[in-house]
Amino acid sequence: MNSEYLSWAFLGLLAYTFVAPLMKVATSDIPSNVAVFISNLILVGAAAVVVLFTNESVTPYLTHPKALYAYAAGLALAVGIIAYYRALAMGPVSVVTPIFGMFLVTSSLIGIVVLGESLTIRKAAGIGCAILAVYLTAVE
Repeated sequence: MNSEYLSWAFLGLLAYTFVAPLMKVATSDIPSNVAVFISNLILVGAAAVVVLFTNESVTPYLTHPKALYAYAAGLALAVGIIAYYRALAMGPVSVVTPIFGMFLVTSSLIGIVVLGESLTIRKAAGIGCAILAVYLTAVE
């Protein structure tokens, strides 16, 4: 089994670890909506560089039958990140981030219920532990 995805997942974890603390500092003086614009402008630029570097064509996929899912994901991402940055501007990172991080649980549940992924005792225990961890971290 190819586990290259794990390296990418850990790189994502490492990078995303710094988002909340950096954004908390930024939004102490910059409006959260402006911070969303700045940070996501960098995201779009980086994605454009990666697409160009890998020589992938974008145009044929804009009307692909599955493109609607990408558009919906983009809308969900926009709402989620705008709300997350607003919450970070107003509240403590140690409370906001665990609540936001519950997307790991809810996404896992959607994968199991909607996409038919397997639910093992180990996965169920992990989801339960994640819920408990968020509760213990976020509730003051």
